[in-house]
Amino acid sequence: MAAAVLFVEAVGIVGVHWILGRIVDSQSMSLDGLDSDVMAASTWVMGGVFGLYLVVCGVFLLRAALTDRAPGRLGRALLIACAVVHGVLGALAVGLVGWTAFVAMMAVLALIVLSLVAYGGRGGRGDATGVADEPPAGPESGTPAPV
Repeated sequence: MAAAVLFVEAVGIVGVHWILGRIVDSQSMSLDGLDSDVMAASTWVMGGVFGLYLVVCGVFLLRAALTDRAPGRLGRALLIACAVVHGVLGALAVGLVGWTAFVAMMAVLALIVLSLVAYGGRGGRGDATGVADEPPAGPESGTPAPV
């Protein structure tokens, strides 16, 4: 579910940046001496980079779901960074866009965090406590250990 949401969000982010780049490109103004062509190109590049980042995070989540294994170090780092970005964007969205955008950002944040927590202890090294599967301590003869 989280992977699908990130894929849809990536398409939306690229679309919004494309529209913003078109708007800036059609303007003949400059911001502090910057050329409008440079601002439009940088908007398009940033939209593509951010969309690609969301797709990569979605691929890590999809791989984790299909293999039923936790993402590796790189995948976890990318997903944690993605969760932090959604938290910050959600905080900014309250003042700039409204509470609906905040709720949407927090829902995506919750899905990412849920995915990280759900696979948190299953890295292939034992149970959820992180302790490797070992035989119980005690005498091998089956007699109970003295108290």
